[in-house]
Amino acid sequence: MIDLIIDKRTRDLGGGFEVGRVLPFAKRRMVGPFIFFDQMGPVDFAPGIPRELDVRPHPHIGLSTVTYLYSGAMTHRDSLGFKQEIRPGAVNWMTAGKGITHSERLEHARMNGAHMFGIQAWVALPKEDEEIAPGFWHHPADSLPEWTEQGLRGRMIAGAAEGMDAGVAVRSPMFYMHWDMDKGAARYAPNDHTERAVYVASGTADVGGTRINAGQMAILTPGQDAKITAEEAATVMLLGGEPIGERFIFWNFVSSSKDRLEQAKSDWKNGRMKLPDGDDQEFTPLPEG
Repeated sequence: MIDLIIDKRTRDLGGGFEVGRVLPFAKRRMVGPFIFFDQMGPVDFAPGIPRELDVRPHPHIGLSTVTYLYSGAMTHRDSLGFKQEIRPGAVNWMTAGKGITHSERLEHARMNGAHMFGIQAWVALPKEDEEIAPGFWHHPADSLPEWTEQGLRGRMIAGAAEGMDAGVAVRSPMFYMHWDMDKGAARYAPNDHTERAVYVASGTADVGGTRINAGQMAILTPGQDAKITAEEAATVMLLGGEPIGERFIFWNFVSSSKDRLEQAKSDWKNGRMKLPDGDDQEFTPLPEG
């Protein structure tokens, strides 16, 4: 039923803004094409928070990013010229391909204060798509498939499962769902894909007889049904897809080739990657090593 349980590893970015890393993990690098999964917050920001909490301009290759918010707001800027405010329930899908830079700013919270809570995920691109042209797509929350069952409200964030398709520009078979569950609500996880995981963002859930607490991800056994029951009101994320092969990660770069990672390092260090339009704040330096 459950092959592995992963606890988020937390670090403080400052001002009480904690980020919890779930994927990659030593014993499980990926779930389907998902290669990175972080929880942001929850944290309450008062107006006037420092700019040091912003995600400064930085590069990506070989992946797609999605920042999904339960509450709060962030401002996305990228080197294609897109500027988009990220709001709760919406999907902002950025495909890096051969290379893109972007920043995510807490402009709304700086002006108004905010309760910030969300998930940042990376989806690795298939080998044949790693060098495609970059792109950005915005999908408002009300444009995505939603449904209500007894004690459960669901949204398909990306990919396809159970006859639903989010209409997001994914490049390989995958699914990504958000469930809000009342205490006692129960539902089976989708079983359309080989690799699947359940992440509890808040509350507590029973997954096939095992308690999964907030901040834990349960990696499900392929092919087996998994019943999820909310032991208290819970926010649950379901994700997975088909495996796409080994990937290497350095910093914000993902590739099937170590040589390509070295090229990306050189491009960023030597200023060969364009910065986001209109973003005049300091860019993120390449880490040592």
